[in-house]
Amino acid sequence: MGQINPVADLRDMVDVPAGIFMMGSAEHYAEERPVRETRVDSFRIDRHAVTNRQYSEFVGATGYVTVAERPLDAADYPGAPPEMLQPGSLVFKPSSGPVDTRNMANWWEWKTGACWNHPEGPGSDLAGREDHPVVQIAFEDAEAYAQWAGADLPTEAEWEFAARGGLNGAEYAWGDDFSPNGSPMANTWQGEFPWKNADPDGHERTAPVGSYPANGYGLFDMVGNVWEWTTDWFAAHHPEKSDDACCTLDNPRGAAEGDSLDPAMPQIRIPRKVVKGGSFLCAPSYCRRYRPAARHAQMIDTGMGHIGFRCVTRNRN
Repeated sequence: MGQINPVADLRDMVDVPAGIFMMGSAEHYAEERPVRETRVDSFRIDRHAVTNRQYSEFVGATGYVTVAERPLDAADYPGAPPEMLQPGSLVFKPSSGPVDTRNMANWWEWKTGACWNHPEGPGSDLAGREDHPVVQIAFEDAEAYAQWAGADLPTEAEWEFAARGGLNGAEYAWGDDFSPNGSPMANTWQGEFPWKNADPDGHERTAPVGSYPANGYGLFDMVGNVWEWTTDWFAAHHPEKSDDACCTLDNPRGAAEGDSLDPAMPQIRIPRKVVKGGSFLCAPSYCRRYRPAARHAQMIDTGMGHIGFRCVTRNRN
């Protein structure tokens, strides 16, 4: 892995004060419920998602090989065809017309050779995308970078508090209007998903970090562009309040690892972490998760073309 990055303290990070906020939403998806009063300690968080340029520096300094660049263990994926066990990752492929949006296979394609520096597979590269968020990053890959940078990954509560930018209870990271005065505030899908993207802002996939206005804390792209890893194990909903529970959750750290396994795929024993923020693929017609409260489960071994991360540092008293 190499030594900790000696310029870690010079990262472009933002101070987020300690505070109490209403975590979750009762208005959208079941996994965002119940809404709970939550407290977090102060921390610092990257102003923007880690970029291809930054990840390139990490790989160059350490020689790190990402999960997508390593062969898969057949024992972890019973019944998987041999071609799916080669190094690679999932790449978004627009459909040619309307499809059943209950089946993700209609727009995700396994590409041998797809990885962080070939995000759409062999033949693709990072030319002109140096300042886009790095993608095709599994949880282990994000953790490795954070360790090298002398940082950590955020908890779900930290991430959501930061994303709200001081607007407790607002629908979006900037307020309650998705497009104030008709202006796009985040890189999301415009049109009928997954085949017709009106693309009014010129970004077919990821956008350079900082392409849209910052939130109240000065943070960019906390909504849209790419999903971002957190350290919390996923559960189907936020913790319920019991009779003997305190009214405020204090720096919650998520579910137990065993509870994060996907009950729909009992043969696959890969735990799942919470990812936050939505991505360039979120659309009103399909996935309305371009909100601070939104959350989704992601297997820790799987990077995709719309998942990245950012780092935090905490007081270590």
